[in-house]
Amino acid sequence: MHSDIVDLRSFYASPLGQLTERSITMALSAVWASVPNERLVGLGYALPWLERFGADAERTFAFMPATQGAVVWPATGPAATALVFDEELPLVDSSIDRMLLVHSLEHVESPRETLNEIWRVLAPAGHVVIVVPNRRGVWARFEHTPFGTGRPYSRGQIAELLREANFTPAAWSDALYFPPSQRRFMMRFHSLFESAGRAMWPIFSGVIAVSAQKRLYQGVPVAKRASRRVFVPVLSPQGAATSLGRQGEPLDRLDTTGVQSR
Repeated sequence: MHSDIVDLRSFYASPLGQLTERSITMALSAVWASVPNERLVGLGYALPWLERFGADAERTFAFMPATQGAVVWPATGPAATALVFDEELPLVDSSIDRMLLVHSLEHVESPRETLNEIWRVLAPAGHVVIVVPNRRGVWARFEHTPFGTGRPYSRGQIAELLREANFTPAAWSDALYFPPSQRRFMMRFHSLFESAGRAMWPIFSGVIAVSAQKRLYQGVPVAKRASRRVFVPVLSPQGAATSLGRQGEPLDRLDTTGVQSR
């Protein structure tokens, strides 16, 4: 289950969220190779980092999962936000140079299908940059932050998923060594915790960041895939189920939409 867009915006507007953004920015800077005029897409809730790393991009889009919700972005100029299903992205093959996943992979229904779809839309030699909660870290155990929901990963699990989807991990980094405390006196020491954590307990970081390159030399089996989800427009009226169908027919003869089965 994705975090709600309202909760995500509220968290990153808070003092703890601002420190979190700075820490993840440092981790992404360590794995982010500059590519001028690239086509960049963020999947999940990547807005704070799209604004930082997308300044030199030819075009930048923010894809937000339907289960999370979306906001208009950027604040000025044409909107670059789209509400999407992570296993069926509205992009043609090989159309994106880099995709950034934050608050995404830990919530998806099928991580392999999502990575396979990202492989499809990435250009040859394109990169995917992923930020996920560390299963060994403290942040994955507290639900007052967005990293306390969803499925946390270890480095080994992420590396295996990437290789199965024909990606080669190229660079790793970590962030969030300070405790996820909302007390101000604890947040004052976040820089000390970050520097000490990198030196003394690197395996217990709050999140893992990895950059992986699309691999082309290995064949990928083609299989027909049927979506497991059915999207219903928000304004579509949904009738309540009753104990009897039309003319007293029992419900077991009606399908899920209330239309009589034939």
